Amino acid sequence: MSGPLFPRWTNTVSRLSAAMLLAVPAIAIGGLLAYVRSPLVTNQARPVEQPIEFDHRHHAGDEQIDCRYCHWTVEKSPSAGIPSTTVCMSCHAQVWNKSPYLTEVRKAFFADQPIPWVRVHNLPDYVYFNHSIHVGKGVGCATCHGRVDQMGAIEQSAPLTMSWCLDCHRNPGPNLRPPEFITSMTWAPPTEKAEASALAEKLTKEYDVHSRTSCSTCHR
Repeated sequence: MSGPLFPRWTNTVSRLSAAMLLAVPAIAIGGLLAYVRSPLVTNQARPVEQPIEFDHRHHAGDEQIDCRYCHWTVEKSPSAGIPSTTVCMSCHAQVWNKSPYLTEVRKAFFADQPIPWVRVHNLPDYVYFNHSIHVGKGVGCATCHGRVDQMGAIEQSAPLTMSWCLDCHRNPGPNLRPPEFITSMTWAPPTEKAEASALAEKLTKEYDVHSRTSCSTCHR
């Protein structure tokens, strides 16, 4: 009587091969999903070089300048607005009006040319985002943009992924704040869970906020 056609160890090899055939696609898909959510793709924590050195730590932090002074359309327009040289010179015609750091600002002002700022928070063209509705419904600047008062160069704090947006749209209450603190960089909800929950419920009713998860909310 002849022996087995294949040695016994080939059974183990065949099982491992089958497991690898199933595991490799799963690992590849998982790796791809992790990659597209990583800062390499979302551009988080990556300072963007600007044509003029502008330090938010000084303006928003030390001087406590309200976000709406420079980004003056944020409450009435889909865009927050990029400050014009007129806005810059409204202060710097008197303050640091001979500083070499502001040479390019003065040149742009007198040439009646905009400063070519580089966009930091850049959503895809197929995503519709309206700043005014978010600010009007109680979402603070720091919720999406982070502590800009602690940033020398503005960088993207949040991932701005679809899942990140939907997490808030499904349960917006915890991300709402009283209107007088919309632009505050230091405001935080109560640490006590019951108080935080009560405040979220109260603000949700006052702002008349509803969960928005339909595709047409952001894709129009």
